[in-house]
Amino acid sequence: MSTNNDRQGSGDESAAALRQPSRRRFLQSAAAAATVGAAPHLRAQAQTPSAPPAEVHAPVPQHPVTLNVNGRAYTLQLEPRVTLLDALREYAGLMGTKKGCDRGQCGACTVLIDGRRVNACLTLAVMHEGETITTVEGLAANGALSPMQRAFIEHDAFQCGYCTPGQLCSATALLGEFRNGTASTATADVRSRPPQLSDAEIRERMSGNICRCGAYANIVAAVRAVHESGGQNNGNA
Repeated sequence: MSTNNDRQGSGDESAAALRQPSRRRFLQSAAAAATVGAAPHLRAQAQTPSAPPAEVHAPVPQHPVTLNVNGRAYTLQLEPRVTLLDALREYAGLMGTKKGCDRGQCGACTVLIDGRRVNACLTLAVMHEGETITTVEGLAANGALSPMQRAFIEHDAFQCGYCTPGQLCSATALLGEFRNGTASTATADVRSRPPQLSDAEIRERMSGNICRCGAYANIVAAVRAVHESGGQNNGNA
């Protein structure tokens, strides 16, 4: 009797175990249910919202702008927002003025406007009608290099040459500023002009022009040589 009862009890336990879901089967069913429930949400996220239609702006009209560059009048059709640098390079075809940083930090685009140094990338062309603009192409006169240009060659004051047009225009104006008594932060006494242009003065006054090749010592030597020789430069400086 006990044997039959034991067998019967064992069978009941086996049947109950079959009726109860296993832990693995339960986890599989739960994962499948979660995936099915998340599918619509994932599809909704995957749908890219339609972009609003692009706003069409009317083109800015061009106007004739006359620039006096290197003794020649250039009448250019320009938008009001065209910089002087782009006007010189892209419209007047004067490629000597270089575009370096295009932010007024490197000085490669320096030109002379009525003898003053100006970063051409930071000013608009329409602002300079009626003024005298000198680029590096205008420093030489009648085919002869200016004293500053000759000094840069003699003192090897350039390497790759990309910054050289801006360096030349800046150095040309520097001598004019010094002759006119314009002080700098390196001037010991701003009430009186020093008799000689020291190397410290040259470095300070040329600090707005960056030479990535590092030819600074030779640039200073070239400027000093022109100053000491009393050479006059073109460019209304």
